[in-house]
Amino acid sequence: MTTVLADSVRLALPSEAGAIAALQRRSWQQTLPVEMAGDVLATVDLAEMTSRWEAAILRPPLAQFRVLVALGDERVIGFAALGPSDDPDAVAGQDALIAEFMVDPLAQRRGHGSRLLNACVDTLRADSFERATWWVRAGDDILRQFLSVAGWAADGAHTEVALTESGPSLKLVRLHTAIN
Repeated sequence: MTTVLADSVRLALPSEAGAIAALQRRSWQQTLPVEMAGDVLATVDLAEMTSRWEAAILRPPLAQFRVLVALGDERVIGFAALGPSDDPDAVAGQDALIAEFMVDPLAQRRGHGSRLLNACVDTLRADSFERATWWVRAGDDILRQFLSVAGWAADGAHTEVALTESGPSLKLVRLHTAIN
């Protein structure tokens, strides 16, 4: 008899670090601008990423740092990393950050993203945060629409990140939502 896992979201297990790292690499290949994806992927290999995710799951710097996984088709099909915001204008103990959020492109449009987002907000609320923030690529209209429908909005903050001063950069806008 085969046990079929229902679509769900829960805290990540250390044994899932490899699946999370592999999903993150695939996502970067598909979502980052071509001129940036190769450079980003070259900075860290799969084994190192797996080790970092395992450490994040087993030994987070604070209890409020969490890694969640979305399960479907009997495997990890999404993940999120969340915790206190480290933005300069964040209010300690009140502002949280969804730092990573990915759903396998082959598993999108089946409710996994909504389940994962709801679990993120519920987890942050349980940790007594009042506001959640999320840095999103400025040109990612699909993600921004998804978040807008869920009650997130731009708060006016924006930044640009790059691996090197002369290399390609990525423009980000910050979205936020009240979670209290």
